[in-house]
Amino acid sequence: MPAIVVRVVSCAHCDEDCLPVKVLHVIPSMSMVHGGPSRAVRAMEAALPAFGIECEIATTNDDGAGRHTNHPLGVPVTPAANERGKRWYFQKNFDFYKCSWSLAGWLNRSTQNYDLLHIHALFSFSTIVAAWAAKRSGIPFIVRPLGTLSLYGLRQRRPWLKGLSLRFLEGPLLANAAAVHFTSESEMHEAQALGIPMRCAVIPLGLHFAPSVTELVAHRECPTLSNEIYLLSISRIDPKKNIDGLIDAFALIASDYPQLKLVIAGDGDSDYVEILKGRTAATGLAHRIFWAGNVEGERKQAMLQRARVFVLPSHSENFGIAVVEALGAGVPCLISDRVAICQDVVAAGAGLACSTAAVDIAGKIKVLLSDDMTFHTMRGKAVALATERYSLEAMGQDLSDLYISIVKETARGRFAA
Repeated sequence: MPAIVVRVVSCAHCDEDCLPVKVLHVIPSMSMVHGGPSRAVRAMEAALPAFGIECEIATTNDDGAGRHTNHPLGVPVTPAANERGKRWYFQKNFDFYKCSWSLAGWLNRSTQNYDLLHIHALFSFSTIVAAWAAKRSGIPFIVRPLGTLSLYGLRQRRPWLKGLSLRFLEGPLLANAAAVHFTSESEMHEAQALGIPMRCAVIPLGLHFAPSVTELVAHRECPTLSNEIYLLSISRIDPKKNIDGLIDAFALIASDYPQLKLVIAGDGDSDYVEILKGRTAATGLAHRIFWAGNVEGERKQAMLQRARVFVLPSHSENFGIAVVEALGAGVPCLISDRVAICQDVVAAGAGLACSTAAVDIAGKIKVLLSDDMTFHTMRGKAVALATERYSLEAMGQDLSDLYISIVKETARGRFAA
C-alpha cells in the first residue's frame, strides 16, 4: 500500500464548536542535552496557543545517561515565564529506551482527556505506551520520527534490535497513526523507501529568532573572539555530526588562512570529546581550534553574529535546527548534502552544500571565504530564508491546520480505534 502524502498548505477553518483543540505532546526527554528534539517541542509549545491549540507535554525527568532533572513529578508544571502550557514529568526508571512506569500509568489514565496526541521519537518506551493508550481510548495520534527512519539512523546503535522493533512495534504503529510528521521532504522520502504504509505530513520546524546583540554585549560574552575571523560549528558532540571531518578539513586549509580560527560549541559524551581533542592536537592546530562547550542565550547569539561561516557537515540530519538558527543570525552556511534542508539553503543562495569528505568540506570553505561580496549577499538571503520558511508562525499555522483536520476526521469516524 503506497503512502498517502498530506500537504499542509492552507488553513482548515474549523467550526466554532471544534475549538479549542487540546493536544498532548509525548517525548522521552525535554532535557537540552538532547539538542534539537527538545528545542523543537518547546517551539511548538510556544507557537500553537496563538492558533487556538491547547498544548501540554508529557515526558520523563531524564537529563542524560544516569541523570535526572529536579522537576516535580506527576503534577502539572508551568514552564518559564516566556513559555506557555503545562508539562508533566515522570520518573525515568532506566536509561534503556527511557522507561518510565509512572508515565505509562498516567498515559493510560489520562489520554482520553485530549483530542489528539503528538508523539515525538521512535524506538522509545514513551512512544509505544502513548500510541497504545491512544488506540485504546479512540484518540488519534501523530508520530514525529526525528530522523530515526533514515538509513543512517537505522544502522546506528543496535541495528538488529531496531530491525525487529520496526517490524513488530514501530511499523504497525506508523501504519495506524493519523499522520506521520516529517520535517523535510528528504526525511519523508527515506522513510517511504521502507515500504511501510503511512499517511505523511511534511511540516518544517520553526524557531523564535533571538534579536541581535550589541557590540558591547558581544564583546562581553565572547571577548576572545572579538577580533577573530572564525568558522563556527554548534551541535551536539556526536559521531553523526562529523566534527572529525570538519577538524580534518580545517587542517587542510589552515596554512592558506593563517588568521582563521575554528570554534566548536556543544556538549557530548566526555570520552568522545577527548578523542576529538586528541585529533585536534595531532593536527598541530590546537591553538587555533576553540572548544566552547554548551552555549545559549546572548553568548550563542554573539558567536553566531560574528561567525564568518557556519559549518554542519553531518552524516545525517532530518532537519537541522542549528542551521536555521545560523540562518536567522545572517550567517552563510556550509552543510553536507545529508542535512535535510540542504536543498532549501542552496536554492535560496544562503549557503553551499558539500559531501562529508574532509577535502570537499575544505574546498567549499575556501569558496565561502574567497569573496566578500558573495558573503554579504548570502547574509541577507540567509535571514530572508529563515524568517519566511522557518518561523514559529509558519510552523504553528501548519500544525494547527493538521490537528484540526485530524480531529474533524476523527469526529466523522475515520481514525477512531
